[in-house]
Amino acid sequence: MQRPFCTQNSEKVEEKTVKRTKKTLTKWPVIFLAPYFIFYFMFFVYPTLYSFFISLTDWDTVMGVANRKLIGFANYLRVFTKDKLFFKAMGNTFLFMIIYIPILILGGIALAVLLYKLTKTRRLFQTINILPYITTPVAIGMIFSFMFDWSTGIINNVLMKSGIIEEGINWLGGEATARLVVIFLIVWKNLGYYLLIYLAALSTVPEDISEAAMVDGANKWQVFWKITFPYLRPITIFLVLTSIISGFQLFDEPYLLFSNINSVLGGPGRSCMTAMMYFFDQTFKSSTKLGYGAAVSYTIFVIILVVSGIVSKIVNKKED
Repeated sequence: MQRPFCTQNSEKVEEKTVKRTKKTLTKWPVIFLAPYFIFYFMFFVYPTLYSFFISLTDWDTVMGVANRKLIGFANYLRVFTKDKLFFKAMGNTFLFMIIYIPILILGGIALAVLLYKLTKTRRLFQTINILPYITTPVAIGMIFSFMFDWSTGIINNVLMKSGIIEEGINWLGGEATARLVVIFLIVWKNLGYYLLIYLAALSTVPEDISEAAMVDGANKWQVFWKITFPYLRPITIFLVLTSIISGFQLFDEPYLLFSNINSVLGGPGRSCMTAMMYFFDQTFKSSTKLGYGAAVSYTIFVIILVVSGIVSKIVNKKED
């Protein structure tokens, strides 16, 4: 039996409505997501690929684009075989991280445990500790350069008036003391951030488990090591990995600290020259070799991946 004409029309109208609805549902997400992907490709994917192409060329900005020529992996061979300053910069970077990362981790945990039990003055101490972290690197570099100046610095004046030293120490003029100043600067600036992260992590530790352990006879150290610290382990792994990545990107503070004091890049004997400082110098300041600078940046990127992967595997293996 044939269906009525009105029923056929209603079914066609319903099919058209369903198709139109499907097109609308698929069209609007694409429209809203398109700007993100367009800008992501324009400002991340394309510059990344183009910078890798630049690393395969010999491009001197003084001579201009006409002097650019493709040389393959010659820049990378130069980095690993002939560039002693690059290894000097990487050695300084590793030395800084080996010293200040454990200090930040242990200091952050210690301060967080001490402040966690406070109720009235916790916010005051949190604010005091986080102020250096939100201070601009330019201001920090200028403050520390004045504080550790050998003739008019506050540190030398306090030490001499206290009778600890007889004459001013040239803190920024010696290799060992300059490194100590940079490490102290990094710890002073970032300790508040680690404190806040660990304070947030301590709030996730169940107090009933700690109280039950205390009732069973465990002391405070045993409660912290057996109960509290395992809960802090994921946060510690996160902070270690992010500290390694940020450590390879260390640039602002040591660069500004020595920019107005010493004409040599990285302070006395290049003892504070980091990997990013060397990349900046090779690319934009002294040699203006864009191709070689891009090769240095990609080499640093590969080293970050390798070191982060090794540390992640070691930590996860211990956790298992």
